[in-house]
Amino acid sequence: MPWIQVAPGAPYFITEEGNAWTPIGQNDAITWPDFAGLFRRKDMAAVEGHLAYLVEHGVTVLRFMLEYAQTENRYFEKPAGKFQPNMIKLWDDLFALCEKYGLRILLTPYDTFWMWIRWNHHPYNQANGGPCRKRSQWLLCPETLKIIKNRLSFVAERWGSSGALFAWDLWNEIHPAHAENNPEVFNEFVVELSTHLREVELRLYGRTHLQTVSLFGPVLYEHPIVADVIFRHPQLDFATTHFYDAKTINHPKNTVASAICTGALIREALEHLHQPKPFFDSEHGPIHAFKDLHKTLPAPFDDEYFRHIQWAHFASGGAGGGMRWPNRHPHVLTYGMREAQKNLNKFLPLLSWSFFKRKNLNHEIKISSPALSGFACGDEHQALVWLLRKDKIEKNGLVSKVAEPVGFTISIPGLTSSRYLISYFDTISGMVIHTEEVEKRGVEELALTPPPIVADMAIAIRGDKV
Repeated sequence: MPWIQVAPGAPYFITEEGNAWTPIGQNDAITWPDFAGLFRRKDMAAVEGHLAYLVEHGVTVLRFMLEYAQTENRYFEKPAGKFQPNMIKLWDDLFALCEKYGLRILLTPYDTFWMWIRWNHHPYNQANGGPCRKRSQWLLCPETLKIIKNRLSFVAERWGSSGALFAWDLWNEIHPAHAENNPEVFNEFVVELSTHLREVELRLYGRTHLQTVSLFGPVLYEHPIVADVIFRHPQLDFATTHFYDAKTINHPKNTVASAICTGALIREALEHLHQPKPFFDSEHGPIHAFKDLHKTLPAPFDDEYFRHIQWAHFASGGAGGGMRWPNRHPHVLTYGMREAQKNLNKFLPLLSWSFFKRKNLNHEIKISSPALSGFACGDEHQALVWLLRKDKIEKNGLVSKVAEPVGFTISIPGLTSSRYLISYFDTISGMVIHTEEVEKRGVEELALTPPPIVADMAIAIRGDKV
């Protein structure tokens, strides 16, 4: 499989062969139902069948943690420094299957959430023979840094040759609590991990996989300094945060507010980037409803919530549709969510991502009807718009599918080509419902009169110079 890289001059991804590649996927774990059969090869056929199903539904990438520390029987090392044969075999098999089906992995070496909560059990705890005395010293302890580098070296040497490895999330949800509440050490810690891993990969393969570091999004407001590392660190190739807004995403009351919040979070993230760089949300979902209130959202509601967040993320300028943390019982995505991923993949050929120098236009587009919320990004030659009804929300929190269609006009700034192919896309059916060619004269904004909208619609605008 060809390796993935950042497109030169555009904040999206391409293969080393120059083909556009978009991350469409979600978070998975080696202990969750879809992948539990990998351990000790208990049900390889089920896992392989699931991977085939994912590919059929447009999925291109899975975010995995190397170990999942909610229990004591999936540690990658036990004791610290001793890599477990059963886990090595599991990852051998998973990489081989991903290569077979053309899927890629965004790999993060530690499950810092459960590692923090269950620190008393973790092999890295000094009380268990590990290197670190306290969990608040993970980023500060020199002996812990050595053993982290040792793990990275092992993984890079064993699986780093594979194009199935999309990128490294060097540290999951880096947090000041990991460093005695001192975020100023983040930069040095990232330099240590990034430099070490690049040296290993360059020595072995003459090139390096992409790197990012993820952040629990609300930390940005408590510690603004962390933006320098997450968004602007010179050694990180793309940026990722986790969208967990307390009011709209963590415990959604309707499927519109969460989409509007997602659009705002994308715009905010892109404003943090001082130079064009891919960005996407690598975790989101109804975590408070599921984890704290022990509620699984009804599938029809959750499907629409998922689809709305996906399109708000994508149309606002994120790479792909974001990566859901299932937060369901069972802990898997629904069929409706898979259909939404499949339909997003169907939309991709309508624009040229390798040359799309997008800027967020959520506030700049002009929509004649107050019934609609707009999400958009564009450059001089292309634009992507997603429009969502916000005036017809049913009592169950869903957007009405039987409302009278609303007619409107929309204008998009910044486009300079003279002719455009406009494709209007139904995100529910995954079909282009209408196309038209439009001429643009002079310096005026491109004005369109799309088909009336019942619930939502995506629009691809592609100029003749692309």
